[in-house]
Amino acid sequence: MDINIFDQVFWGNTVKQYCLFGGFILLGLIFKRLVSRLFSLLIFTAFKKFAENIKDDTFVSLLLKPIESFITFCTFYLAVNQLKYPLDVIVWHKAKSKLEVTIGDCIDKIFLFFIILSIFWIILRIIDFIAHVLKYKASLTNNKADDQLIPFLKELTKTLICFLGFFVLLGFVFEINVLTLITGLGIGGIAIALAAKESLENLIGSFTIFLDKPFTVGDVVKVDGVEGTIEKVGFRSTWLISPDKTTIVIPNRAMIDGVLENVTLRNYRRVNFQIGLTYETKSEDVKNIVNAINEYLNGNANTKDGYATFDNFGDFALHVQVVYLVINMEHSQYVKVKEEINFKLIEIVERYKSEFAYPTQRSVSDAPAIENKG
Repeated sequence: MDINIFDQVFWGNTVKQYCLFGGFILLGLIFKRLVSRLFSLLIFTAFKKFAENIKDDTFVSLLLKPIESFITFCTFYLAVNQLKYPLDVIVWHKAKSKLEVTIGDCIDKIFLFFIILSIFWIILRIIDFIAHVLKYKASLTNNKADDQLIPFLKELTKTLICFLGFFVLLGFVFEINVLTLITGLGIGGIAIALAAKESLENLIGSFTIFLDKPFTVGDVVKVDGVEGTIEKVGFRSTWLISPDKTTIVIPNRAMIDGVLENVTLRNYRRVNFQIGLTYETKSEDVKNIVNAINEYLNGNANTKDGYATFDNFGDFALHVQVVYLVINMEHSQYVKVKEEINFKLIEIVERYKSEFAYPTQRSVSDAPAIENKG
């Protein structure tokens, strides 16, 4: 009779435990999407005034997955803790300190690890949303420095949060004395600094860029012969988009140490080249060609200080120097202006019945005959 009562109590408790285990998991899986959305909307109320022109769907879409993960881990943690067996099974025992570690202790650490990760994931997504709102507000102003500063501050804040999360995990999950660890890192700080010398130089370079402001996002720059439009300034590097839409990544150290030319800040682009006329061109036609080019450049609304001169006698051509300044504009427009001027130069040369010279060679038979008067 006593054995039957024991069996009934044991099996009754066991069934109750597994029912609670299954119930928690079932409720978590069914309601996690709904609860996640409600919780996201509840957090959004704290940012409603700050993000008055931003829809709540943007905020919810950012927080939905991390909050779902948080709820899932919490649900499984509560569900697993309803079980006594096999959680109370000892997996490690130290006789001297009478320290015992059970399966339940290991599972608690694992779930605590993932719960803390999900919390910091939520925090990082909130930072993404704040940066999204600030970037939208910066786009409404004419100050391009804001567009450059916000992504940098976003990366800086997220990096600090990741470091904080790392130390929180060490303290709460692995039970490491964080203060002692930080003190120990101070001893090896010199070695770490030497190992990360280039990374630190690039980080300092990013701060130098923000302080000196040699360029902002959207500026066209040329660094040691590499030209492109500034897309983003990060911790380690600056991202440029070249005229052929190629992404170029340059370390921040190179951006401040190299020869940097901000093309956007200059008012004009100088064009300087020579055209070669054939030696058969008459001197009067050369004068007319030079005068016609000068007249055209002076009347062109897209150029300034343009001129053409008969420069020198080449090996196989009469060289005419052409110089002009193009008003600063988009690269595609700048190329079109040069193309238009080049076509006009061809038209002018053809109008005065001349030709562009190219390398030629004359044989002895082509030389004019010398009359023998003897």
